[in-house]
Amino acid sequence: METNKKIAIITDGAASTHKTAETIAAVIGACPGYAAAVIQAERFSGTDLQSAYAVFLGCEEPRPSSFASIETLLKHINLAGRSCGIFASGAKALEYLSALVRDSEIAVKSFEVKNDATDPDKLKKWVQEILQK
Repeated sequence: METNKKIAIITDGAASTHKTAETIAAVIGACPGYAAAVIQAERFSGTDLQSAYAVFLGCEEPRPSSFASIETLLKHINLAGRSCGIFASGAKALEYLSALVRDSEIAVKSFEVKNDATDPDKLKKWVQEILQK
């Protein structure tokens, strides 16, 4: 029996990032062999990363308080060999997320969300690139 590769999508819980996370989860759900879980940062646990094949992190603003435990964990964990997609609606939040994962040695690809103007085909391509690492 083949098991699906688990993908963790962690967000700050803001409406805009949650909407993007749900879209990412739908793209992943359409890819055979993968299963996605959208997790709000305040409910995040280190075990969510342990079993994850890839991770997506999204926030609306830099340094959301809900990311405190994630910040601590990512300073002390090596995720080399895994992929990470970071997404946000602005450059400052993307810079924050990029710095957040830097020490974990995870392969990162970023995506800037343009509110309702985000091109669904570009988002789909970005997600698929991360899954194919």
